Amino acid sequence: MLLNPRVGLRACSASRTQPRNQSRTQPRVSRHRKVALLASAVSVCLCAAAAPTGSLGVGDRLYPDLGNPGYDVASYDLSFTYPGTNDKPLQAVTTIDAWTTADLDRINLDFTHGTVQTVEVDGRPAAFTSAGEDLVVTPAHGIAKGNWTRITVRHTSDPVSAKDQEGGWVRTSDGLVMANQADAAHLVFPCNDHPSDKAMFTFHITAPNGYTAVANGLPAGADRIGRTTTWTYRTQHPMATELAQVSIGRSAVLHREGPHGLPMRDVVPGTDAKALEPWLAKTPGQIAWMESKVGKFPFEMYGVLTAQASTGFELETQTLSLFEENLFTEPAYPKWYVESIMVHELSHQWFGDSVSPHTWSDVWLNEGHATWYEELYAEETAHRPMKDRMKAAYSASDRWREAGGPPARPKPPARGQKIGIFRPNVYDGAALVLYALRQEIGRPAFERLERTWVREHRDSTATTADFVQLASTVSGRDLSGFFKAWLYGEKTPPMPGHPDWKQQAPSETAGREAPRSGR
Repeated sequence: MLLNPRVGLRACSASRTQPRNQSRTQPRVSRHRKVALLASAVSVCLCAAAAPTGSLGVGDRLYPDLGNPGYDVASYDLSFTYPGTNDKPLQAVTTIDAWTTADLDRINLDFTHGTVQTVEVDGRPAAFTSAGEDLVVTPAHGIAKGNWTRITVRHTSDPVSAKDQEGGWVRTSDGLVMANQADAAHLVFPCNDHPSDKAMFTFHITAPNGYTAVANGLPAGADRIGRTTTWTYRTQHPMATELAQVSIGRSAVLHREGPHGLPMRDVVPGTDAKALEPWLAKTPGQIAWMESKVGKFPFEMYGVLTAQASTGFELETQTLSLFEENLFTEPAYPKWYVESIMVHELSHQWFGDSVSPHTWSDVWLNEGHATWYEELYAEETAHRPMKDRMKAAYSASDRWREAGGPPARPKPPARGQKIGIFRPNVYDGAALVLYALRQEIGRPAFERLERTWVREHRDSTATTADFVQLASTVSGRDLSGFFKAWLYGEKTPPMPGHPDWKQQAPSETAGREAPRSGR
């Protein structure tokens, strides 16, 4: 994600204001309660009242309430019905297939900002209530460990209540898009909202004729019945909930072919397709460039989604990266800068999407690598030396560590600013770690490491410890001490090969923006 400091919001790949001198910051979310039995015909809005059942989490250091123990989701089937206006909730059905990993009397799902109407577990009505930002489901009978179970929730999905939040549905000039990073998918649909539990997704989006609906994965049909059309999409690879994407708008879908016959589709406002085409046509070449660095594109499709909305970020939603349209239409942005932002989000398809962080403390593996390839692309295609940006980052690194924590142990987000982990320390600060690593082990070993990393952990999650272990194996030496200092130290270690690089005192950097990056 990338954040736009002008707006102060988050983004999974790229932030921007003035080219090159930028950082990321900021915020997200809230949750609800109320009691109801499925046998009742009354809908229950998840937004008040104390509940006797507590919310759970998987113990993430940065987002302790996210995720739920006791089950492993295999697939989500999501149905949304868009009413043709953004001031009314969407009707929705979420079906979750999961394996239980413990004996369960109750099942907690992350969900808020919707009205739950009914819940079924394995085809039988189930009681439900809410606790914090959890939907707590009590099936008619307990479920033993090792069983396959299906949970079906009929609910609303509300872009109205989410309009002042930091994610979930984003209202555009002609419809909606999703921006779920880091912890906002549960503002849209019930889920196990943590990247450690990746799953397959199927989407069914019904909208009035004249709208186009697009989602992650490959199209699997568009059925027109009367005044509405239902669009279906299926992923071919597992996906974290934070990477889910649904776009509904008066859009044009532009098709082209990428390397090795890779299907590509770009989704843009219908009136702007011609103006945006010169930018969109660059993506196949950018994919080929990334493939030359780390190997074959990891998914079934790729494309660019441009939204007429002021989000303050770009976001690497899987197979379909989200961009603010004005990134491409604002004449103040140099060509090389726009292209480097595109590569930032593209590189996330390998680093963050295919290989996802096991915990949010591992986010430096996403953003550090995306920033690395963004910089490398600018160096190789626009003669913007990476060393210059790295030297500038080094001079500010101690300040970033003090403000946001070291790259692999970021400070928790401030209250009311849940995306606050997206600070310079996990963007340019983390790319600086990769630069130091390349200096330490040499370019050939570093490049082998990068290719091996995305190949060995494809379609899964990985930790910082996994990266340290693999780097040690590939380089043929124990790098645990090197990484301990660079990833967890309060102060930035000396840069290998550059003994002259120094930290600047706070007074010397006061008023300057950190080098730009994004989510």
